[in-house]
Amino acid sequence: MAYIQTGLSTVDKLQILSKASQYDLACSCGTTKQEHRTRSQDNQWIYPVTLFNGARTFLLKTLMANTCVNNCLYCPLRVGNDVRRCALSPEAIGSLFLDYYRKRMVSGLFLSSGVDRDPDTTMERLITSARYVRTRGFRGYTHLKIIPGASDGAISEALSLAHSVSLNMEVPGKRHFDQVCKGKDYDMQIIRPLKLLHELTAKGGRFAGKHVTTQFVVGASDETDQELVTYTHGLYQRLGLNRVYFSAYQRGVGHGSMPGEHSINSNSDMLTREHRLYQTDFLLRKYGFSAQEIPFGANGHLSLETDPKELWAQRHPEFFPININKATKLQLLRVPGLGPRTVNTILAVRRNGGRVSSLGLLGRRNKRFAKAEQYLSF
Repeated sequence: MAYIQTGLSTVDKLQILSKASQYDLACSCGTTKQEHRTRSQDNQWIYPVTLFNGARTFLLKTLMANTCVNNCLYCPLRVGNDVRRCALSPEAIGSLFLDYYRKRMVSGLFLSSGVDRDPDTTMERLITSARYVRTRGFRGYTHLKIIPGASDGAISEALSLAHSVSLNMEVPGKRHFDQVCKGKDYDMQIIRPLKLLHELTAKGGRFAGKHVTTQFVVGASDETDQELVTYTHGLYQRLGLNRVYFSAYQRGVGHGSMPGEHSINSNSDMLTREHRLYQTDFLLRKYGFSAQEIPFGANGHLSLETDPKELWAQRHPEFFPININKATKLQLLRVPGLGPRTVNTILAVRRNGGRVSSLGLLGRRNKRFAKAEQYLSF
């Protein structure tokens, strides 16, 4: 049975709540040591994040409360689960963040929360925290979580204070949602507010330019990668989301009846699956691929052994080789081993009247370049 922890200091509470915040993603999985979260000297999570404009910042990331009235089976903070519960006031969070900010330990704030009493009560606490730091001179990056079921007014107020917001879908579609989110209304608490966020942040909207993201918990239900990619593509195309994040479900934190608890995949496989979904997400956002072009297996899943871009190339030998000195940008982006930065360098050389006779001329030869040369002619 859950209980409210009493007699805790602000720092004690923050240690509990910042650890619990790992289930809300602030950024994609890191690919270098510098991109991974770290602990500060007093045991708080500090997240390095690349923002949408390319700038880098460090976020203090925490929950305001880990109490929750919802019964989401994948979540260790679900109602009735045996967890140490506590909450921080908006003033306590704001004061501690500003202390970190003045010491130049962080430059941004990421706030989320369990649902305490009801969505709008929780949103008011998040909004009050953001307003607290804003009225005391902080103008830096702030991310607020939109609580499913929040009112239109609460959503608008959050957008007025934050640079970006997120509302987590968690699973693709109503069938999976009803499996793992007991007692929540998919259409009213997820789809309706996502549509409102699109209306408010799209060109011409009241908060045009503010960024909206979401998250999927991969493997909590029995969804396929194809379902996840189809929904991701739709969120970009129809609802204008700026980013979709993926978090691999790890067995043992959810309810035993949930499909993810009985998956044949190991936890390591689930992390690889998450990585493949991020690679696919880049193909959709950066490489000009459509959801229909992504190579899935007969079971609707991405290959765990081969990255999706290379697998697409293997299945389309008629596309290769392409001439590096004549191909379009989109054609070059289809070449395994070539990313947007290298492709832009190739195009810059060509614009200046040069020719590329070897990828080695563009930088130090590496495994990526060796792979790419198999698909190129010079």
